[in-house]
Amino acid sequence: MKVLSLVGARPQIIKEAIICKELQKAGTGEILVNSDQHYNRNMSNIFLEALDIKVPDYNLDVAVQ
Repeated sequence: MKVLSLVGARPQIIKEAIICKELQKAGTGEILVNSDQHYNRNMSNIFLEALDIKVPDYNLDVAVQ
């Protein structure tokens, strides 16, 4: 079984950190999609790195400008 997780804003990325770890513990695969709502590195990628979340499998690049 695989789970699809969609993140895009900081609160979702923070929640994903917990979900990602629990799915790994359970041995459940995850497909991570980042809508990239926050196109600024300080708003998105830095949280992924700091919270040790895997690089998204897909990036929708729908930045709101």
